Amino acid sequence: MSGPKVFGIAGWKNSGKTGLATRLVTELVRRGYRVSTVKHAHHDFDIDKVGADSWRHREAGAHEVTIVSGTRYAIMHELRGAPEPSLDDVLARLAPCDIVLIEGYKREPVPKIEARRLEAANRTPLAPTDPHIRAIAADHAADSGGLPVFDLDDTIAIADFVLSALDLPRQRA
Repeated sequence: MSGPKVFGIAGWKNSGKTGLATRLVTELVRRGYRVSTVKHAHHDFDIDKVGADSWRHREAGAHEVTIVSGTRYAIMHELRGAPEPSLDDVLARLAPCDIVLIEGYKREPVPKIEARRLEAANRTPLAPTDPHIRAIAADHAADSGGLPVFDLDDTIAIADFVLSALDLPRQRA
């Protein structure tokens, strides 16, 4: 995969993926990296409000709607029956950055860490069937199959591991 350095966080629903992702973003940004994220949703989602002008544009049939303000912008692209874009297609649309953390995308062939929590919806380990999983982050003792295991809340050690896996220095100059 060409383009930005990509590292994934995989796991079942309620495994701690989002918490780990947000803590990693905070830590990597603190270290001087420009970080972008991509979150895969397995369900229909909407970032727009019913009745808002942008919602009305989409309902009218617009292919893409861009909302712009002095603090941020968002582009909503309606698939209208087209297939979901590949991860490579999504990555190609991102602005340049140092690292892209992806959450979800369990089966993508990118280096990733598997998040495990006792409260997860499914506790079947992903690592035994995914050669791209490089480590486990868990809130309990976990059979790692020889992979490094981190406490799910040890953000600093996990950030060090991610940067090492991506061949990036621990602190950006």
